[in-house]
Amino acid sequence: MGHNLLKGKRGIIFGALDEFSIAWKTAERAHEEGATFVLSNAPIAMRMGKINELAAKTGSQIIAADATDEADLQALVSQSMEILGGKIDFVLHSIGMSVNVRKGREYTDQKYDFTTKGWDVSALSFHKVMQTLYKADAMNEWGSIVALTYMAAQRTFPDYNDMADNKAYLESVARSFGYFFGTEKKVRVNTISQSPTPTTAGKGVKGFDAFINYAEKMSPLGNATALECADYTVTLFSDFTRKVTMQNLFHDGGFSSTGVSQDIIDTFSE
Repeated sequence: MGHNLLKGKRGIIFGALDEFSIAWKTAERAHEEGATFVLSNAPIAMRMGKINELAAKTGSQIIAADATDEADLQALVSQSMEILGGKIDFVLHSIGMSVNVRKGREYTDQKYDFTTKGWDVSALSFHKVMQTLYKADAMNEWGSIVALTYMAAQRTFPDYNDMADNKAYLESVARSFGYFFGTEKKVRVNTISQSPTPTTAGKGVKGFDAFINYAEKMSPLGNATALECADYTVTLFSDFTRKVTMQNLFHDGGFSSTGVSQDIIDTFSE
């Protein structure tokens, strides 16, 4: 049930692949809360996913755009403002991909062309999106830009591979660009560090099932679901969080602050 938290707000949501993705859930929740928005994804991702279903469900238009291509992003921002009838109030960046992971290469045996491509898609694209919005003066005052990240940016998770480095870069971009967007445009920029979530992308990480079970046992409140992350994202898009910016916000059931849980101790005491 909606509460009109986003009534009258306009947005762009990147990265809705299928019903398991956080961006998909966020689009559904934003729609329920009264927002209108444009959906965008790379052409190849659109062919793989079900974005047309989401567009029909939320009454949204789809604009294909490669988030690593500046011309594509400029066209996306311009068309979005035309379709939505004004400047943008919120943006979700939910884009991530490691070619090294897809190709089964270990962190200590990267192919650097793969590394560069993954960094461009997963991290530098966030800067490109914001720079495009900034230069076009496309964001309304007190707008909100959110990107999704993971705690491997701060702590080592061996199988997360070069995505950990990409997320660290992404979080730094949020802080750095957040300063300029805040002082000059009154726009806030944050990242959400989400629990391991069984999305189509997440399940591609080696050992994911074992790790998600471990995280569940380590988190006092349990892992946060994709829908719960969508709910949290909506609050960051809303007017109730106007002074929250340049933050990396952990949404992980307490995992990030727990040294060891009794469940884990019990597992090793058996």
